[in-house]
Amino acid sequence: GLLVRAGEENRNDQEEQPLLVEFVFSKNALVFSAADFEDFLEPRPDLPGTMEAELEPVVRHLVEQRWPFRLHATYDESISRMLDVFEKVDRDIPFNGLPWFFDHAETISPKNIERVRALGGGIAIQDRMAFQGEYFVDRYGNKAAEATPPIKRMLAEGVPVGAGTDATRVSSYNPWTSLYWMVSGKTVGGLSLSPEGLSREVAIQLFTHGSAWFSSEQGKKGMLKAGQLADLAVLSEDFFSVEEEAIKTIESVLTVVGGKIVHADREFDKLAPPSIPVVPEWSPVAKVPGHWRPQAPLQKAVHQCVGSCGVHGHAHERARTRDVPVSDFAGFWGAFGCSCFAF
Repeated sequence: GLLVRAGEENRNDQEEQPLLVEFVFSKNALVFSAADFEDFLEPRPDLPGTMEAELEPVVRHLVEQRWPFRLHATYDESISRMLDVFEKVDRDIPFNGLPWFFDHAETISPKNIERVRALGGGIAIQDRMAFQGEYFVDRYGNKAAEATPPIKRMLAEGVPVGAGTDATRVSSYNPWTSLYWMVSGKTVGGLSLSPEGLSREVAIQLFTHGSAWFSSEQGKKGMLKAGQLADLAVLSEDFFSVEEEAIKTIESVLTVVGGKIVHADREFDKLAPPSIPVVPEWSPVAKVPGHWRPQAPLQKAVHQCVGSCGVHGHAHERARTRDVPVSDFAGFWGAFGCSCFAF
């Protein structure tokens, strides 16, 4: 693999970066009344009529204190009302470059994308449609799912866009599942949502350089460039040339963070650091080796199945499903389809 070395930088200065914190009241929302959940098996929730009155003083306080903030918002109907509050506050206390953004924004309209841009906000998108796309189509139809979320329109409007996985509570932590969805326009179940996905270059840029904006670290990370943080991963496949369906199975074989190797596998396995203890002990991670990947189909060997031997038996399935040798002679010899013609 190719190891790229960028300019050195002291990582300790990250501690001095302004934190893009979420002002948590309940359920990851600025206020509980402004939380619209994302379960597409359920009808769209209508936010209560008290939402604006409850959200405004919180946003006003954040802007006064120049605290960056983010807000969970799935539906355009919710986003419209939230933006009404933001614009009202902005008239009294200008946002004036304060970092803020919406998370998710699956059904945001072109008009509201423009309103986000006018307030200097961004949109962080995640791959929930990769897992819930079928449910969304069942409820809202194929046409509505073609641009959910409308990433290309966001980019065309000049809105900062960053990509992620929304893991681990509602989806997989695997970035390659997300990148597959962005590029192919398909769910993990194979349903085609978008007639044309993003280019691979744009998709990977949103995960790296694009996402640096959301932590106010533009120019510090997100690119393999001298002077930026030199975290990197050597991949099992070339993301830019591998078959589209194979994007889902890409893995890191070497990961370097802060100049230290934190993961190594395959040809780099001798460089691997000690395994981190699994907590809690009952976690599936303790038994499942990494993320799911397709397995080669089980194959049955060509064999002679006529006149099976009553002594040695005839039991191919034993070898196919067990480690041989098995505990009895009939099982062992029968695994090879013995009819005594070779003995």
